[in-house]
Amino acid sequence: MITRRTFNALAAASAIMPGAAAKRAYAQAWPNRPVRVIVPFAAGGPTDVIARTVGERLSKIWGQQVLIENRPGGGTNIANELVARSEPDGHTILVGGSSQAATVGLYRSLSYDPIGDFAPVAFICGYSFFMFVPNSLPVKSVSEFIAYGKANPGKLTLASPGTGSSPHLCGELFRYMAGLDMIHVPYRGAAPAMNDLIPGRVHLLFSGGATLDNARSGQIQVLGYTGAKRSAIAPDVPAIAESGVPGFDVVSWYGFFVPAKTPAEIITKMNADTNAALADPSVHGRLAPLGYESRPDTPDKVGALLKAEVDIWTRVIKLAGIACSSSDGAAARRVSQLLAQQPASCPPARAA
Repeated sequence: MITRRTFNALAAASAIMPGAAAKRAYAQAWPNRPVRVIVPFAAGGPTDVIARTVGERLSKIWGQQVLIENRPGGGTNIANELVARSEPDGHTILVGGSSQAATVGLYRSLSYDPIGDFAPVAFICGYSFFMFVPNSLPVKSVSEFIAYGKANPGKLTLASPGTGSSPHLCGELFRYMAGLDMIHVPYRGAAPAMNDLIPGRVHLLFSGGATLDNARSGQIQVLGYTGAKRSAIAPDVPAIAESGVPGFDVVSWYGFFVPAKTPAEIITKMNADTNAALADPSVHGRLAPLGYESRPDTPDKVGALLKAEVDIWTRVIKLAGIACSSSDGAAARRVSQLLAQQPASCPPARAA
């Protein structure tokens, strides 16, 4: 039996000097309520599918519901700022990655720091895109698409899940390397973009392997793959690099991020649990057939990858002459105008 005086002394010492045991207990108590996973794109798109697949497994591991919240728009800035301003207690997670890295080069000023306001948690998956066009477009290959675009300057439209998204930047790099004059049409996610691609209201969309079902069912055409080599899930689809744009190679990725100052013990547990979820056959078996490649990585490696991607995409953005207006205030002006200061060899980037 311990006396009240002894108990109070122990409690006071614990509050003043939280040791390793106290920190472990703090991490073990997390999560103590539902966890929000913020997706920067609309429901139904590839990012949403990945978040829900991993989130379902994490709900079982954590014993708490994982709530997927879609916050599209603003070139991913709405979702990014929401998480950056959230309490650093491990109960709000951002699905970030390549699109997050691109904001540094895209926007003249931001109301948050894409690197400093976040703590990296875990690598989810890497992937390349497929090039989709409507059946109504009179082309059957990448080279035919390029020829058609050059014969019809300014008439083709590039759809994307949002300004600054990885598919948007992939499309802009393709436009630059192919020497095409196209108009960018941003949407609030891949699903609404697909809804306009199928009837031919827009002419080009870069999207993940989940969209292949639309092509296999005959709703749209798939012309190429953005990886350096053909994809194992669609070996009949030629790489863009081998069919019209030599050297073209675009790989993107997703990761989990939390607000800066989230306790390291929670991040460590979150990383281990995410890696375990990705290794689970129910998760791996659903993501791998869609072309998503997952691997276990430490938070430090994810942070290093984000910084490397900032450098890569900033150079691509400068090369293609893309810039977006300031996102100050409403991290969320949904359609940011693309400014046109292009190399002479590249037609101006234009927004719808």
